[in-house]
Amino acid sequence: MKQKLFVGLLCVASLSGAAQSGPTNYSAKDIQSKSVTVYTTAEKTDLKITQTDKLQFKNFGQPLETQVCVFVDPSKTFQTLIGIGAALTDASAETFAKLNKQTQQEFLTAYYNPEKGIGYTLARTNINSCDFSSGSYTYVSDGDESLKTFSVSHDERYRIPFIKQAISAAGGSLTMFVSPWSPPAWMKDNNSMLQGGKLLEKYKQSWANYYIKFIKEYESRGIPVWGLSVQNEPMAKQTWESCIYTAEEERDFVKEYLGPTLHKAGMGDKKLIAWDHNRDLIYQRASTIFSDPEAAKYIWGLGFHWYETWTGSAMQFDNLKRVAEAYPDKNLIFTEGCAESFNLNRISNWALGERYGLSLINDFNSGTVAWTDWNILLDEKGGPNHVGNFCFAPVHADTKTGKLIYTNSYYYLGHFSKFIRPGAKRIVSSSNRDKLQTTAFVNTDGKIAVVVMNTSDEKISYRLWIQGQAAETVSLPHSISTMIIN
Repeated sequence: MKQKLFVGLLCVASLSGAAQSGPTNYSAKDIQSKSVTVYTTAEKTDLKITQTDKLQFKNFGQPLETQVCVFVDPSKTFQTLIGIGAALTDASAETFAKLNKQTQQEFLTAYYNPEKGIGYTLARTNINSCDFSSGSYTYVSDGDESLKTFSVSHDERYRIPFIKQAISAAGGSLTMFVSPWSPPAWMKDNNSMLQGGKLLEKYKQSWANYYIKFIKEYESRGIPVWGLSVQNEPMAKQTWESCIYTAEEERDFVKEYLGPTLHKAGMGDKKLIAWDHNRDLIYQRASTIFSDPEAAKYIWGLGFHWYETWTGSAMQFDNLKRVAEAYPDKNLIFTEGCAESFNLNRISNWALGERYGLSLINDFNSGTVAWTDWNILLDEKGGPNHVGNFCFAPVHADTKTGKLIYTNSYYYLGHFSKFIRPGAKRIVSSSNRDKLQTTAFVNTDGKIAVVVMNTSDEKISYRLWIQGQAAETVSLPHSISTMIIN
């Protein structure tokens, strides 16, 4: 399927603190002078971030309980968006390299162009190998505690050129953070990069130095690093690269080794992200680390994933709210999520995109400042992956035909990344029906983006309500819309 052209919004990035009264106080007259442009993606239609309506506000006043509304209050602002994007893994880079130049350009435009695509501004990549690599590897020789053999030459074949093209396609700047899945095997008590294991005490300083080496090597190649996480999924013993840290162990590694090492290397401005695992245990990790001032001073915030569903739980957004309430000076960043167990027969399953919409809306409403999808691109098998852990990506490349396959997840993500730009502040958006979920932001150019998602089988008429003014519209079954108020 060919990528469609879209119209986007450009804004400048900035950061901000907690909830506050914002500068955007509109009168009823102000609202009446504004129009609303609606973009929609919907199941069983050809709508894919397609402009579907142009609305006008009219005087409405007090709604009745029977009248469906989405209430927006631009005068109350919350966290500032840093960016939305995806992981640029070995698997993504290797798949990209198999495409011809024209398809590569289509891919880069689709993801990074804010006008013709969905305008990604955030990225993550791996330190050492992860499951979405073609094999396990590190950057040093076995036993090299002093890291004299450190080299990222492995990444120069696929990943580094891929990342540099992504940066260029994003306009020359991409907010990048890096994460390790495992230290080298010889640094661990199980002598393996796989199956969990723990970092040995005698190698903790060497491992802290490893992050510095990696960041310096990438930055010397024109890839600025904004931040780093301590460890990907530190409570998961996986068949792939993994390493276990209890909350106390992560706290102490940061306090005694990684934090001081970053500062000594002049990298105290890098955003250090703890946890980088699921929402289920996030408050326990937060309370353990942040109750220690000597550890907390090094930590910018907590990263989280959405895989707590493996236990049978739903996504636990309330846990994010507890962290945001208890530690308002720290940040929340979604660092990974994907639909697992790839099956080409499910490539058009509408639930793929709705899972993204559910997470994005609720993560942002819980205080999240940045949102990172997992692999930005995978092949027609959901890989490559050296342990057979094949997954979905928003875009897959059929390497046999050279064509790109856009899943509806790509469009659901685009309803946020295209219209809610870095520097945007979240504002209040509230629905009086559970079938309509919503979030909203005001961009730095003053344009308001309101996202409304309908996961029901019903066509729902509703009003977008601000300051007693309302614009009538319709939410199609299994749809997502972004409304731009300007």
